[in-house]
Amino acid sequence: MSRLLNCLINKDFSCVPVWFMRQAGRYLPEFRELRSKNPDFLKLCLNSNLASKITLQPLKRFNLDAAIIFSDILVVPYALGQSIEFREKRGPWSPNFNINKFLNVEEKDFLSTLKPTYEAIKKTKSIIQKDKSLIAFIGAPWTLIIYLYNLKEGRNIKDQITIDNKKEIKLVIDKLEEFLKIHIMHQIEAGADTIQIFDSWAGMIKDEDLNEYCYQPNRNLVNFCKENNVPTICFPKGLKQNYKEFVKKVGPNAISIDYEIDPLWAKKNLNNICIQGGMKPELLFESEKKIMEETDKYLEIFKNNPYIFNLGHGILPNTNPEVIKKIVNKVRLIKR
Repeated sequence: MSRLLNCLINKDFSCVPVWFMRQAGRYLPEFRELRSKNPDFLKLCLNSNLASKITLQPLKRFNLDAAIIFSDILVVPYALGQSIEFREKRGPWSPNFNINKFLNVEEKDFLSTLKPTYEAIKKTKSIIQKDKSLIAFIGAPWTLIIYLYNLKEGRNIKDQITIDNKKEIKLVIDKLEEFLKIHIMHQIEAGADTIQIFDSWAGMIKDEDLNEYCYQPNRNLVNFCKENNVPTICFPKGLKQNYKEFVKKVGPNAISIDYEIDPLWAKKNLNNICIQGGMKPELLFESEKKIMEETDKYLEIFKNNPYIFNLGHGILPNTNPEVIKKIVNKVRLIKR
């Protein structure tokens, strides 16, 4: 059993697994070189050979405990017939959400679009060492809705989700849940041993709407993974103290905390669960002394807890790969 699975399943804290969100990405020169030859991001994600190659790039550099398949949460709405655009410095969006097309996509067409992802997982699984985990991932329904409806951060959700389209959004959530489960199942069958669920925009949801838009959809997906004996890591970014209620109501194997969460608060309030992450990605631009002090802080706070070392969000593009190497080596020295 890999270190990651031992932590997730057995809550073993005798060692600290380490991996990073966006560990395969723009901070690596080998990725930038490959990306320069493949300008269409979606085509790159859906190229099984290149997706596998990119997934393996950080494992060739660092002694990580897991690979996370190179893909994107928006491949699911794309496979559900939606136009997806990745705009430089402005992020992804769906310019013309077509709900009729969305609701009427058939499973065979969905799977045909995403077949390269499953092939990339199979290919990667056949290459990585047996003691390494292979993480697959999905976006939670609410976060995908943000992109489908182009909702804006900082604006009142009630102004953006009107009475007229609230029923429509319920239909969209149900459809997303159905096809996210299909996507999860095929990633598991291809060789993924862990599922991470990104609810990157959970922090936009008002408290009174959290159960409908966040807790329940995430719980349904987590329970599906439990039924299929695959552990889950949930990342409901921006929930602040509602992380506690999320853990209680959703019940994943691990909760990934963002950089706004005080790790001491997390240790006190997030009980009987593996905790992942927390460190601010921008801190990796500081001096080596400060980076190592912050790394030590998280390792010390969670020394008697099942803990996965990661960041409180993804690695930023300007991060020096040598910094990642030093952090990994530091974590590797931990003996409990």
